[in-house]
Amino acid sequence: MIARAASRLTAEERLAYLLLGPALLLMAALIFYPVGATIVTAFGATDKLGRISGFVGWGNFRALGADPAFWQIFRRTFLWTALGVTVKTTAGLGLALLLNLPFRGRKVARMLTVIPWAIPYPISAIVWQWTYNSQFGLLNQFLTTTGLWPHPPAWLAEPRSAFAATMAVDIWIGLPFFALVFLAGLQAISPEYYEAAAIDGAGAGARFAAVTLPFLRPVIVMGSLLSVIWTFNDFSVPYIVTKGGPMNTTDILVTHMYKTAFQFLDFGPASAIAVITFVTLLAFSVVYARLYFREVV
Repeated sequence: MIARAASRLTAEERLAYLLLGPALLLMAALIFYPVGATIVTAFGATDKLGRISGFVGWGNFRALGADPAFWQIFRRTFLWTALGVTVKTTAGLGLALLLNLPFRGRKVARMLTVIPWAIPYPISAIVWQWTYNSQFGLLNQFLTTTGLWPHPPAWLAEPRSAFAATMAVDIWIGLPFFALVFLAGLQAISPEYYEAAAIDGAGAGARFAAVTLPFLRPVIVMGSLLSVIWTFNDFSVPYIVTKGGPMNTTDILVTHMYKTAFQFLDFGPASAIAVITFVTLLAFSVVYARLYFREVV
């Protein structure tokens, strides 16, 4: 039957499948197989080399559910994501509105805005780790020299300041993405809409609410969805800046998963964390997309 169906394919269709073959094989090797292996490992008992020695069903998930530390990290991941995406969205919109105004040096300002996003995440995280250093970091040196804060804290040694410092790095890196995306959305809005609103007597705030926000809504929704996925899975910033410390108070799911797998060599629970992360983001994306397309349609 397969041979009969293949015989009905035209030469162009056979060529298309032939050209797609290498890409499909590459996807299977780099995406489908690792995902499948992770799911299988999540339901298995493994040795220190990650080899499955038997299946425990939902045992790894039940062990995570009984661990209070896991739930602390789970809640912290949502807090990390919510704060990061909210600040980046609002600050990015404000920066985009500023960059959209006509002023001297606007092109230079736009170019400088891209720099934090253009630098690779690990490099930015390492630079900020040095900046936060309590002994020779530039931040404490600046605060002490200027007298703004004669006795600044050891930023990465205290739980609250470490979380805030790490969050600041994530916002600094991700803010340009929102600013540029929103700026592109603002430039796509025809000036005629603003002129019509001004003729109707609408002030700056009313024009923003009646014209800018409705036209930017699709951009805001899709940009926020991407940022949720990236921020939720942001490994390099929290791991490089604090390595999850002090006392695991800056750990999120991806850093906890890494430590569980490669420091404690518990590959079963680590794979279970990966599955939980995937299901959580999948559920959020589906709900978010349904709400978005329902509003658009």
